Amino acid sequence: MAHAEYVIVVALLLLGLHGMLVRRNLVRKLLAMGILQAAVIAFFIALAAKEGAHPPIALDASPRARDYVNPLPHALMLTAIVVGVSTNGVALALLVRIHRRYGTLEEGELLRRLRD
Repeated sequence: MAHAEYVIVVALLLLGLHGMLVRRNLVRKLLAMGILQAAVIAFFIALAAKEGAHPPIALDASPRARDYVNPLPHALMLTAIVVGVSTNGVALALLVRIHRRYGTLEEGELLRRLRD
C-alpha cells in the first residue's frame, strides 16, 4: 500500500458524496459536507508531502528548493479549515432557524410545507 493516503481520501470523498446526494435530513447533509471537506483537505496535504524533505527554513548559505517542503498548500489548507468551520457555524444557525419555523429538518417535508 504505497499510496494508502489516497485510498483513504477516495473513501472519505465517496462517503461525503453519498451523504450529500442520498440523505434527506439537512443535518446529515451538513455532516456529509464536512466529511467531503476533510477529504479535499487531506488530498491537498497528501499531494504536498515530499519524501526526505525538510521544513522550509534555510539554514545553509545556498538552499536548494527541491530539498524543502512547499509551505503554500499547508497554509491554504489552514485557511480552508477556518472557512469550513465558519461555514458550518452559519449553516447550523440556519438549520436552527429552519427547525424553529417549520418544525422539521427533513428535505421532503420542508418542500411540502413550502409549497402549501
